[in-house]
Amino acid sequence: MKLRKCLKHAFGMVLHSRLRSWLTILGIVIGVAAVIAIMSIGGGMQQTMTEQLGGLGGDILTLSAGYSRGFRMFGGGGPPGEGGGGSTATEEEPVLDRTDVQALRGIPDIEAFDTQISGSVDVTFLGKSGSVRLTGVDQKVWSRITTAEIAEGRMLDSADQNVIVIGGRLAEDYFDKPVGINQMLTIEENVFRVVGILDDSSTSIYMPIQMAYKVLDDKENNVYDSIVIKVKDEEKLDETIEKIEKKLMMVRHVTEKTKDFSISSSKQMQETRSEMMSSMNAFLVAIAGVSLIVGAVGVANTMFTSVLEKTKEIGIMKAIGARNRDIMIIFLLNAALIGLVGGFIGIVFGIILSGALPALMGEVGMLREGTFVSVNSIFMAISVSVIIGIIAGFVPAYQASKLRPVDALRYE
Repeated sequence: MKLRKCLKHAFGMVLHSRLRSWLTILGIVIGVAAVIAIMSIGGGMQQTMTEQLGGLGGDILTLSAGYSRGFRMFGGGGPPGEGGGGSTATEEEPVLDRTDVQALRGIPDIEAFDTQISGSVDVTFLGKSGSVRLTGVDQKVWSRITTAEIAEGRMLDSADQNVIVIGGRLAEDYFDKPVGINQMLTIEENVFRVVGILDDSSTSIYMPIQMAYKVLDDKENNVYDSIVIKVKDEEKLDETIEKIEKKLMMVRHVTEKTKDFSISSSKQMQETRSEMMSSMNAFLVAIAGVSLIVGAVGVANTMFTSVLEKTKEIGIMKAIGARNRDIMIIFLLNAALIGLVGGFIGIVFGIILSGALPALMGEVGMLREGTFVSVNSIFMAISVSVIIGIIAGFVPAYQASKLRPVDALRYE
């Protein structure tokens, strides 16, 4: 029997039992839509994370006071500006100061470093106030180390004093009116002029570190929350980290067991978070895959029922010359058609659902860039739905192909 004729028979079987076929297809639709939606969430989160971490620069290190061995297992020290949160070697809280700066100056593999302090401040513009993050930076080197880009104005300069650079969202929609270049912001009762607006979506404020000491009352002069380091050769990143650690351990009089500082690399953070994201995506897809398994059970049930309904027809086809292989192909094509139709409809609903998810979930940090449906996920979903249909229909198709014509014709 020709393949075209087998396909015609298979299509006729789908049309003959429309209600049952569509109920079976619905199971495939739900499974495929769930897989597409979940994979789109994973893709969107991956894009957001890549944008956040990818721009940090692979040659940038962050030195922080405090050492957390638990966090270290996941790819580095604590977040910039924080103490690490773990146990420390000394009873006093560890800090970064001029001694550490002098130690870094003696390492030839370091191109530049930026001492920073940070804290939360109240900022006012045209009567509207809010609390934002302020970072004091060494304005002489900050523009050489930061990976942030300017949208308007300029970066901080070595001669700057009462001026600031602000984040894109703080400038655009944080206050009732946009903040422009050369406009004044009041920070903790001190007035500063805006000289630059960053091309990002943050509400951060950056100012010269000496002015930041005056604004942040709880900060002690020449004590830093973090030191951002730019290495000369990214290829020697691990080697440079090792040299920095050895020098600081000697200067701070600590050992591996009593270490009271942490060095984190944006490259390590990106690799670690990418691995975690991939694992989470695989877990979520596996959960969505349960829906496809339920759909496969529905396909198998439909196929067994079809074999029972078509038993007499199978006997007639065999009596007039149809081979076992022909019967099996007809039923496998029937199952594949159900999987194919369910896959296509599921993809459409999955794309619609993935587009609506950001609005339904609200402003979730890791979905700022929205969801992302890749071509690979579409091809994978349609392939899986067809394969599941064929696998689920294999046993009923095999059973139908083995029916003897005499037994089939006698079946009532």
